[in-house]
Amino acid sequence: MTATATRPAPPRRPRAQRRAASRRTREMWVLMLPALVPVALFSVGPLLYGIGLAFTDARNTRVHETSFVGLENFTRLLGDDDFWSSFQIGAIWAVSVTVLQFLAALGLALLLNEKLRFRGLARVLSVVPWAMPPVVIGLMWKLVYHPDAGLLNDLLGTQINWLADFSLALPAIIVVGIWTGMPQTTVVLLAGLQSVPKELYEAGAMDGAGTWRRFWNITLPQLRPVIVAITSLDFVWNINQFGLVYVLTQGGPGGRTRLPMLFAYEEAFRYRMAGYASMLGLAMAVVVLAVLGLYLWRQMREAK
Repeated sequence: MTATATRPAPPRRPRAQRRAASRRTREMWVLMLPALVPVALFSVGPLLYGIGLAFTDARNTRVHETSFVGLENFTRLLGDDDFWSSFQIGAIWAVSVTVLQFLAALGLALLLNEKLRFRGLARVLSVVPWAMPPVVIGLMWKLVYHPDAGLLNDLLGTQINWLADFSLALPAIIVVGIWTGMPQTTVVLLAGLQSVPKELYEAGAMDGAGTWRRFWNITLPQLRPVIVAITSLDFVWNINQFGLVYVLTQGGPGGRTRLPMLFAYEEAFRYRMAGYASMLGLAMAVVVLAVLGLYLWRQMREAK
């Protein structure tokens, strides 16, 4: 007969330690409640309510009785040419602003990282747009683009109505989007540049690497996590943009600058189709999550 060894049971913690651990857990939840309650009330709650509305025929009227319609709003969405037009415009806007904003911010961050005269003042001035509300920025740029008294037409000697021209309105608001979002991208990239070890540049210079090779082989690889994070956040912010474009053009002329969120706003508050507008928001959230998931997956795969 062979004796089977029995594994000894792990020693139990003393009752006093268990009570102390339980007390710390309760204290932790009590301290977190002031932060969790507003998030649950103003973020999670409305989100779940909006998802529920997407499957109903809810309208912003007192006499209408809401009923469950299943995927009817989604079917309508797929056949709505106005939605696909706004989706195309939103994709052009979000990709253009995100890419051009990143390139401009990277150049500015590289410049501000150098030992220049009045560098501190330049860094402060570079974040001024970040401190301005979107409504103020929109009103300011409407004055810049004004067809009669605008600064841009004065400089060019023209009388172009930039925000009312069918071919120029979208590029015009893209420029505003780049100017508005560049400061936070610049700050993040500048912080990333300052965290790159100087020894790597010194080693590259000793190996005979020029400025461009050091930038390509040292700076960009070291900034990769920062670039992935900030471009992802910028894309989410840009695809969900509403206030800035609403102040500038309200989606005009002829819907040429009507981003998806503007389209959803019109459906909800102009045509009072709350259920359909909720489905628009839900569809855009799914699309954004899918695009970001694919982008992050590819970046992580290339990093490995």
